[in-house]
Amino acid sequence: MKKKTVLIIGITIMLLCVGCGAQEKTDNVSAGMEAVRNLEYETALGYFQTALGEKEDERQICRGMGLAYMGLSRYEEAISFFERALLLSDGTVRDIDFDINYYLATAYFRNGQTEDAVRAYDAILALRPKEKDAYYLRGCVKLYSGDFEGAKQDFDNTMSGDAKNYDRLIQIYEVLVDNGYKEAGKEYLLQVISDNEKSISDYDLGRIYYYLEDYENAKDCLLRVKITDNYEVSLYLGRTYEALGDYNYASSIYGDYTLNDQSKAEIYNQLGLCRMQMGEYELALMAFQSGMAIEGNEMMQTLKFNEIVAYEYMGDYTTAAVLMSDYLKTYPDDTAAQRENQFLKTR
Repeated sequence: MKKKTVLIIGITIMLLCVGCGAQEKTDNVSAGMEAVRNLEYETALGYFQTALGEKEDERQICRGMGLAYMGLSRYEEAISFFERALLLSDGTVRDIDFDINYYLATAYFRNGQTEDAVRAYDAILALRPKEKDAYYLRGCVKLYSGDFEGAKQDFDNTMSGDAKNYDRLIQIYEVLVDNGYKEAGKEYLLQVISDNEKSISDYDLGRIYYYLEDYENAKDCLLRVKITDNYEVSLYLGRTYEALGDYNYASSIYGDYTLNDQSKAEIYNQLGLCRMQMGEYELALMAFQSGMAIEGNEMMQTLKFNEIVAYEYMGDYTTAAVLMSDYLKTYPDDTAAQRENQFLKTR
């Protein structure tokens, strides 16, 4: 179940970045989409229903309702609205058709319809054969379904002609690891070092060594990069020291970074995790809550869960239980949280 959760999160983060052309800020569709971005799915449905009554763009309404129902884990209803949105096409293929197909594929996957999800990506690739995101996401679904060879071919197509896209390379590695193919993931990383030995930067080489679990080499590479005000280097260098067991120095890296930049939620999350390891639960809680205060951050689910865990370690089970109840209303699919909730009920 954990593997499925990791894959779903990866798909969700990627797809929420896909745009579709904004309308006037005062209309109900725009208000509904704003509610979706704020994870207020029931509120969003209300706006979309009003938009229907006022005869706003039906296609955008169906797309928005699909997103809201997907947020509520009501996948069959989400699928129905995404399919309806596709049927409302005037016959000319536009960017929004690809956008909706990406969401539809995600809804199929979450509903356990992996073959339908693959077919949705097939439809995208039939018209856009160079669409790297579709190859990557189709590979993720195939891998989850047990089709390693098919997934590997899609991942190879993802990297074809884009061998220095180290961010995507690391995504592929993490998906392979999450699904039990760690050695295959390492092969991708080792190959990119071999192919780009003379051109790869210390930062990229350092983070690849980090994923290869060669932490001493990772540290040496990252220390050669100027760390001042560098978010990515601070994050990976801190993680490397964590992996080496030096949580005190890792927390100092994260803490120093926040003195200059208070806009990076992941730095606060890592700082909180270090504090937890050191038994400094109140400081950990402060770090998680500082990250949560950053508007529009993509770490909110992780930070909220870690906030609950911090309260548990502090012995404040009442607050933890209240927060968990709210958490599960927003993230009902989180099986780890469901198990934690059962624990809280026994306290």
